[in-house]
Amino acid sequence: MPQPDLIDAISVHHSPAPIPARIVSLVPSITELLFDLGLGEQVVGRTRYCLHPADRIASTPSVGGTKKIKHRVLRALNPTHVIVNVDENSKAMVEEIAAYAPNIIVTHPLAPEDNVEIYRLLGGIFHRRAEAEELNRRFLEALDAARSDRWPRRPVIYLIWRKPWMTVARDTYISRTLALVGWETLPETSAQRYPVLAMEPSLVAKAELILFSSEPYPFGDRHLTEFSRQYGCPPGKLALIDGEMTSWYGSRAIAGLYYLRRFAAAHDGHSVDYHPRAATETVHQSPDSRAEKIG
Repeated sequence: MPQPDLIDAISVHHSPAPIPARIVSLVPSITELLFDLGLGEQVVGRTRYCLHPADRIASTPSVGGTKKIKHRVLRALNPTHVIVNVDENSKAMVEEIAAYAPNIIVTHPLAPEDNVEIYRLLGGIFHRRAEAEELNRRFLEALDAARSDRWPRRPVIYLIWRKPWMTVARDTYISRTLALVGWETLPETSAQRYPVLAMEPSLVAKAELILFSSEPYPFGDRHLTEFSRQYGCPPGKLALIDGEMTSWYGSRAIAGLYYLRRFAAAHDGHSVDYHPRAATETVHQSPDSRAEKIG
């Protein structure tokens, strides 16, 4: 029977999964979360963009990308559950998968706080409630630390693509994560969640910091040099930022919040307390070290 707290992003009620489940994740950050919940042996498929945990993921079959998959390969894996995301995977693709996969779990976090629901949703479905609550404890500790700092409000541009320039709207997970350290993304309003950006001189001047994310476009130092020359922008206003740490929800969000605090402090000129162990430890346990339990 469905349980009242096992409700996904499109309000579908889920029941606890059979043991073992056969899980395919089409969301890179969720794939990592599944391993950190101790579910690695039940992950039977993933996308080629699912890169973590690097020491274990290579042996998990790939079904293609996040936007285009090989349905023949996915169907042959006989999944009991396929995990998707509203921003990562198209509705048409998910509807096609639903024709042969019995359970589709939809995720759509819009703010850092939504990680709590994701941990509990997947922990509840796949019988990892204790592990989910440990992640919650660590996440809330990192979140409280970020909120405890006094951050100045600063307008920033966060670039995710070039030719054309693209950024993030304020109703996205990335923008709301950056807001934790006082960074308010430009433009202030947008009809699209990931809008094309006209790089006008007034916009460049308004931004106190322009961030070049490492993903989905792999920005590097040369792009900052080119941007500075093209737009007459002081190099001190430009910075590369780790996109995995700012855009990946799930278990990486814990390390991501500590990373963002240090990164913001370096660019705002003040120091913060940092606890390396809290930022990097995982709760992953090998299947041999724990007994299967029905939560």
